[in-house]
Amino acid sequence: MAGEDTRTNFVDHLYQALKQKSIHTYKDDHRIKKGKNISDELIRSIEDSKFYIIVFSKNYASSFWCLDELVKIMKCHRSMEHTAYPLFYDEVRKQSGSVAEAFAKHEKKEAARKWREALKEAADLAGWEC
Repeated sequence: MAGEDTRTNFVDHLYQALKQKSIHTYKDDHRIKKGKNISDELIRSIEDSKFYIIVFSKNYASSFWCLDELVKIMKCHRSMEHTAYPLFYDEVRKQSGSVAEAFAKHEKKEAARKWREALKEAADLAGWEC
C-alpha cells in the first residue's frame, strides 16, 4: 500500500525486489482487476495477507483510501495475528507537518478519529525510517 507520492519510485523498487525473491506481493495499481470494486478488492487482499509493509510518505494522510486501508490493516494486525511493518518515508510518527495539515482538513469527517488512531497505532510499531 502506498500513496501517490511514493508509488512510482520507492514502492516500485520495493515491489520488484520482493517479486525477484519470489515473495508474492499485492500492490493495488497492479492487482485490481478492471471492472471490480476497488474497495472490495483491497479489503479482500488485506484480509488474505499475513504481512503488511506500510509505506508512510509525507502525503499519506491526505489520501482517504490509504487511511481506510490502514484502519483495516491495523484491525487485522490486532485481531488476526497478522504482522504490520511500517516504513516511515517522512515525518509521520509525530503527525506533524504535512500529516497534521492533512488531518486538519479531515477533522470534520466522521472517519477522522479512527484514521488518526490507526496512524498512531502504526507509528508506535517498530519500523524503519527511510
